[in-house]
Amino acid sequence: MAKIRLTKNELKKQKDSLKRYKRYLPTLMLKKQQLQGEIRLTDLRLKELHSARENLDESFKRWIAVFGETGFFTKNILKITSLRTEQGNVAGVPIPIFKGADFEISRYDLARTPLWLDTAIDCMKQSLLLELEAQIVEEQRKRLDKELRTTTQRVNLFEKIKIPQALDNIKKIEVYLGDQQTASVVRGKIAKSGSSAERVKT
Repeated sequence: MAKIRLTKNELKKQKDSLKRYKRYLPTLMLKKQQLQGEIRLTDLRLKELHSARENLDESFKRWIAVFGETGFFTKNILKITSLRTEQGNVAGVPIPIFKGADFEISRYDLARTPLWLDTAIDCMKQSLLLELEAQIVEEQRKRLDKELRTTTQRVNLFEKIKIPQALDNIKKIEVYLGDQQTASVVRGKIAKSGSSAERVKT
């Protein structure tokens, strides 16, 4: 730590810094709380999405045997052509917001394919949408986590280092300046009494 100068100017500088730290700290603490709240919401949303995906997979299981028996349902029958997102903002953090996705379905002969193929494609679409949204929410959480770490570091810096340091510096400077003032008064009195004694001798 750099040695502080024990002057009135330094005292003012330290007091100004302390005022600034105390003004910023509540804002940082509020931001930290907002981020923690948003992270809890993303965690809840992820649980909902994973649960919905599991439920869909359960209902999908009855189709698996049928899919295996025929060559109608292939992995190329449904393709994602675009992912739609918007830019959002949470506590000053830019985050992507899931808005949906567009799909391309390979052409198939309606007369020659079984009726269940349409249902299977719809189920696959729903499953993919849930997976894509979960990926976007994971990205949101990652960005919020990163900002929370930075904000927490700043809160700790102000709360545990900067504010106590400024208070300690102010105390040191005030004690030193007080001692200097006392010494100056004592020297003045000694000088005064000394000159009085000289006058008495003469």
